[in-house]
Amino acid sequence: MPTRHLTDSYAVSPQIAVQDIADLKAEGFRTILCFRPDGEAPDQPEMTVIEEAAKEAGLAFAAIPVKAGTVPDEAQVAQTRTALATLPGPVVGYCRSGTRAAQIWALAEAGKRPAAEIFAAAAKAGVDISGLRGRIESVAAPSAAPRKGAAHFQVLIIGGGAGGLSVAGSLLKRNSHLSIGVVERSNEHFYQPGWTLVGGGVFQAAQTRRKEADVMPKDVVWVRQAAKLFRPDVREVVLGDGSVVSYDALIVATGITLNWDAIPGLAETLGKNGVTSNYRFDLAPYTWQLVQQLKSGTAIFTQPPMPIKCAGAPQKAVYLSCDAWKRRGVLDSISVEFDTATPGLFGVKEFVPPLMEYIKCYHVGLHTGSKLVAVDGPNRTAVFERKVGEGVERVERKFDMLHVVPPQSAPQVIRESALAGSDGFVEVNPATLQHVRFPDVFAIGDVIGTSSAKTAAAVRVQAPVVATNVLAFLKHQAPVSEYEGYGACPLTVENGRIVLAEFRYGGKLAPTLPKWLLNGQKPTRLAWWLKKYVMPLMYWDGMLKGRELMVAPKPLNAKKGG
Repeated sequence: MPTRHLTDSYAVSPQIAVQDIADLKAEGFRTILCFRPDGEAPDQPEMTVIEEAAKEAGLAFAAIPVKAGTVPDEAQVAQTRTALATLPGPVVGYCRSGTRAAQIWALAEAGKRPAAEIFAAAAKAGVDISGLRGRIESVAAPSAAPRKGAAHFQVLIIGGGAGGLSVAGSLLKRNSHLSIGVVERSNEHFYQPGWTLVGGGVFQAAQTRRKEADVMPKDVVWVRQAAKLFRPDVREVVLGDGSVVSYDALIVATGITLNWDAIPGLAETLGKNGVTSNYRFDLAPYTWQLVQQLKSGTAIFTQPPMPIKCAGAPQKAVYLSCDAWKRRGVLDSISVEFDTATPGLFGVKEFVPPLMEYIKCYHVGLHTGSKLVAVDGPNRTAVFERKVGEGVERVERKFDMLHVVPPQSAPQVIRESALAGSDGFVEVNPATLQHVRFPDVFAIGDVIGTSSAKTAAAVRVQAPVVATNVLAFLKHQAPVSEYEGYGACPLTVENGRIVLAEFRYGGKLAPTLPKWLLNGQKPTRLAWWLKKYVMPLMYWDGMLKGRELMVAPKPLNAKKGG
């Protein structure tokens, strides 16, 4: 059934037939709303027939018929608002084409969401609601007046992870008198790149965790909430407790969401039955436990479709595990597979040859175009969809150890906001990292909608670019710095040896060290001082304190625009 999502909880569809009900339920919908009166076409099933089929399938149903060629009236809009508030979601609304179902949703959301956000959601779904602009914009957005003492900041940063704190430190380094608020509800801060090394027995999990209070810059105001709603048209953010914070400039640094539930059977078996992931703090030690315990059998490692954070981490888990098994003399007794949904081993061709050397050395069965679609933990079975020629075949594989990287997406609060582009991520100019429609909004890190790698190394380079461009904006000046898409993956191919992949937009190589010191296209053994001091400082301590090691923001080339 061709559904089109306006939000995660509401989608529209053309006329539904009885045989479509099962597909809609399989998509996750729990309620069907009918906006089409009976009798509009000879082949149109009556709404009572659809209602009966929906209820037999366990779905809720409501009808709010809107005559074709008319605009929903206030009574119909009120009914829709009530249905959306009381019936279980996600909800799919249908009419002849889906347009009325989108129009009435937009009118029902007027006053609840900023108008810009409503129009952006409709545009992403391919529905034209421009004829309703006057009516939608005439409904004032809820005042949600700030509680007594609510704050206004020159710079408001949403997210207290590596991106948010790096740019906060970079701003303060350049202007220590700025009023900066950082919205972050977590009391803990994690060095996530270290989790792969925890799973490889190099780090202890405790080394990758700190108290948020210990890394929060002392000259910012820590707002211990989560962002609930963005109102970029009025420069406000609504927080989880209903309070409102306003700003002169906004920096979005919310990171990326891991969708564990997207693979049926995965969530309930994580941490047991041999199923693990280095993408979670509490599971990375289990990875190392499984590696130590496994003496023979089948070990499968997976990578989902892009985008994901730290795209090298899925195969780093392969290499470090194989290295440990080789050192123990059991590798020849273990069948190792790497199933990646990507078309190749790595996205930049220059780094594929040295990585393939290790794939061959460790006798890893490499399957590209192979996506994990289900997990049966108790029976230790993984199900894949693998591309074969022009088609796809379904393959079941038994395992003794399964390392899973889940599908990932922009956080829901971003996907459903006016800040999102068609991919759900914050729609920024790829060079200036300034929003393409809201000049007072910038973004950094995994949440940006560009082709750059989602890595801590990218954040390290993005932070001074965002900081200098935000400061220019506050002075009513054009952006001054340019981000060229730098990203890096230190692919640990064995304990103490890496292939350091550094690149920028377009897959162009971007080495930061001379080849005589470290040739990124060859496996290089790390000097003890580089491994112990430079890397942790660069990717954690240095970033959080605004040190910007080996980084200087590149001046923006005016000829390129931005």
